[in-house]
Amino acid sequence: MRMKKFIAVLSMVSMFTIAATGCTGNASEDKSADATADTKAEQTEENVSSDWDSSNDITIVSREDGSGTRGAFIELFGIEEKNGDEKIDMTTQEAQITNSTSVMMTTVAGDEYAIGYISLGSLDDSVKALKIDGAKATAENVKSGDYKVSRPFNIATKEEMDNEAAQDFVNFIMSEEGQKVIEDNHYIAVDDVKPFEGTNPSGKVVVGGSSSISPVMEKLIEAYKAINPKVEIELQATDSTTGMTSTIDGSYDIGMASRELKDTELSEGLKATVIATDGIAVIVNKNSTVDELSSEQIKSIYTGEALAWDEVIE
Repeated sequence: MRMKKFIAVLSMVSMFTIAATGCTGNASEDKSADATADTKAEQTEENVSSDWDSSNDITIVSREDGSGTRGAFIELFGIEEKNGDEKIDMTTQEAQITNSTSVMMTTVAGDEYAIGYISLGSLDDSVKALKIDGAKATAENVKSGDYKVSRPFNIATKEEMDNEAAQDFVNFIMSEEGQKVIEDNHYIAVDDVKPFEGTNPSGKVVVGGSSSISPVMEKLIEAYKAINPKVEIELQATDSTTGMTSTIDGSYDIGMASRELKDTELSEGLKATVIATDGIAVIVNKNSTVDELSSEQIKSIYTGEALAWDEVIE
């Protein structure tokens, strides 16, 4: 509204100036004045839009049900309540739901007042990661224990898997060569691994599940195929729960879960292997003036207790 009034006043001043000086100005002078006014208006509008105002409502962005990242996030920040053996997700109904890491990042990058969370290994400069309880979201801080918002990356196979190519690929992931790929992509590698000794099989392998694991899995597939191009590996990015159910029913040879496997999944004959440790980065828009929050402040936002930014920051 202030912008419209400014433009209206500016237009009236221009008209008054033209009337006072008569019609002696030529067409080029009129165009020059209009261009100057337009430039000033654009600059003012840009300055207004760049002022981050903490009185604005928080745009809360979360992941879909079945996401391993969501499951780990609500557990780590206490955004769940126990009702007997059942755990109830207390994420506010006002949260916008995204179905992948990339959509989460795009949503937060496009909204100055948004907050979300992603795999630390997927973090790029399109968004800003917050300090949590005073610790920066880095792989080094996850490894040292200073940054406590972390979870395991698991792959799951059937106990009696008979796909030689799939087993060879799993062996590669858990080798020195595979874990170097993990480390090079900013995740915490597994200790005490040995050089890869492949069997050079051929065949097809279907890997699917967590979209948080998918980026590093792509790198692992690329590195493995450089060693053994005879194996075709198909990657399907879905979510952790789909990764486990599809491995149980045989649609996937290898499932991906960015959380611990549930007892019900293990009872269906799945075997879990931790391939890495990953942090969960809490992200905001790059224009936000917020740089740090506590675990309790995150909880108050995602349970809907805090509605505006000035309710959690000074």
